[in-house]
Amino acid sequence: MLDTSVLVAALRSPVGASSFLVESVMTANLSPLISVPLVLEYEAVLTRPEQLAVSGFTLYEAGGIVRAFCRLGEPVHFAYRQRPQLPDPDDEFVLETAFHGRADAIVTFNLRDFQPASGAFRIEVISPREAVERLRKR
Repeated sequence: MLDTSVLVAALRSPVGASSFLVESVMTANLSPLISVPLVLEYEAVLTRPEQLAVSGFTLYEAGGIVRAFCRLGEPVHFAYRQRPQLPDPDDEFVLETAFHGRADAIVTFNLRDFQPASGAFRIEVISPREAVERLRKR
C-alpha cells in the first residue's frame, strides 16, 4: 500500500526507491491497493500547481499516473471506518485502505505518524527503500 508521499517523491525525482515503486506499478510488477478516498488524495496532491512545477509533469501526465493506479490497483471498499487512530486525520483513509485491503505494509516517508496503528492493526509501516529491498528479494 503506497502512501501519497511515495508518489510525490516519484514525481519529483526519476531515480530512487519511490520512482522504482511507481514504475513497478506501471509495469504491473506491483499491484497497489486503492480506494476512492486514496485515489482522490493522489489526484488532489499530484495535480497541485506547485507539484507540477517541481516535477515538470503536465496536469495530464500526473493524472495519467493516477489513472494507471486505478487501472492496475486492487480496489478496496470500506465496510466501516476505523477512526480516529492516527495523529494526522488526513492519514486515516490510508490506514483504512490498508486495513480493509489486508495490506502487508504501508509504504511511506511518514513512518512516525503511522507507527501508532502499526501494532494495533498488525500492518507494518516501512520506507520506500525497505519496500524495494523486499521486492528485489522475491
